[in-house]
Amino acid sequence: MAENIKLEIVTPEQYVVSEDVQIVMAPGTLGEFGVLFGHTPFLTSLQIGNLHYKDNSGREQFVFVSGGFAEALPDKVTVLAESAERVEEIDYERAKAAYERAQQRLESREEDIDYNRARAALQRAVARMNIAQGGGSVH
Repeated sequence: MAENIKLEIVTPEQYVVSEDVQIVMAPGTLGEFGVLFGHTPFLTSLQIGNLHYKDNSGREQFVFVSGGFAEALPDKVTVLAESAERVEEIDYERAKAAYERAQQRLESREEDIDYNRARAALQRAVARMNIAQGGGSVH
């Protein structure tokens, strides 16, 4: 049996995850990446999306992450995220309301709209809604 790797997901406010896991899959800015025990060290930035991992018992767990960085070492993955939420912490109705607000902002013809900010809000809302509905990936 393969060895487990330590996963730590940290935000400025709290530790979100700190446990030994079998595998980590995360949304890197250049695409999703996976890390197993013994991985070559690397550092990457993260995009908005859903990180998932298999816990000690083999159950898949999901965490929404909003930007930040991930460092992979042979025996540990550290994620420093701007924000992160376990799937059970996500309020689907709140995410849906945020999606609708962002969509309205993007469709408005007002000149003072920050489109980059509205697109990021839309992407966060979609990722939260997807993970709350069963952990799916962002589409």
